[in-house]
Amino acid sequence: MDALLSGQLLVAALVTGALYALTALGLNLVYGTMRLLNVAHGDLVMIGAYVAFWAFTLLALSPLLGLAAAAALAALFGLALYHGLFRRLLAGGKAAQRLEANSLLLFFGVSVIVQNLMALQFTATPRGYQYLDTVYRWGNAAITGNRVAAFAVAVILCGGVLAFLRFHVTGLAIKALIQRRDAAAVVGVNVERVQQLALCLGFASAAVAGALVSMTEQISPFMGFPFTIAAFVVIILGGLGNVTGGIAAGLLLGVLETYGVALTSSAYRSILVYGVFVLILLLRPQGLLGGRRIVR
Repeated sequence: MDALLSGQLLVAALVTGALYALTALGLNLVYGTMRLLNVAHGDLVMIGAYVAFWAFTLLALSPLLGLAAAAALAALFGLALYHGLFRRLLAGGKAAQRLEANSLLLFFGVSVIVQNLMALQFTATPRGYQYLDTVYRWGNAAITGNRVAAFAVAVILCGGVLAFLRFHVTGLAIKALIQRRDAAAVVGVNVERVQQLALCLGFASAAVAGALVSMTEQISPFMGFPFTIAAFVVIILGGLGNVTGGIAAGLLLGVLETYGVALTSSAYRSILVYGVFVLILLLRPQGLLGGRRIVR
């Protein structure tokens, strides 16, 4: 019981939750604006992790500086997918259910291709590096510098995206597209430009999350799937299209997972995450933190 009440678990939960919130933020933007189910979202986390790893090992570049390279590469990848796969699909005016189904299949194919290409190029061997691994203590809590940095960057970026959506004219256009797509087009929102921006921003945020994850744990070409599941759990918890709710839900999932594992064992991690996912779908499919597809 003393361990459960310690600051150590709370710190671990907050760091995990912040990374989940940043990862799910991108998935929420892509789904909210275009109704695309990106089951390859975790693979963007993996790509960002490898960019940070190679920038550090080959160029001796700080992973915190490599965040920009990871974000840019993922954004370009998203832009290429938009023009190569999804532009015509979105322009076809298909019903939302059919659009979601088609996008799920397309992204599944993208996921398989990306994972196997990375495995062929870099092998499936897990890789890691040491960066900011000094341990700091506050009271009874101990935390490494890389986790402090990951938490700070994730919180700043999530807050920055929320401010962008609330105060910038382009952010307001993204909100309008999430809330009422047809009405946004009627009032003059450039739907295609906003869709491209949302996709690039969503891909970039996932890659940045991956770069931050690479500072704290080993990476591999097949590391993305758990992050895909966690991101879907987060946006279900927060309500589809509710960006603020998704960020809060990411922190909540981090707390549930960390304390759940502490009460049981690490072997139950996947059971806990999937269990939360199934319960929310059964009991409150609109999400715990939202009843409508909105952005606050």
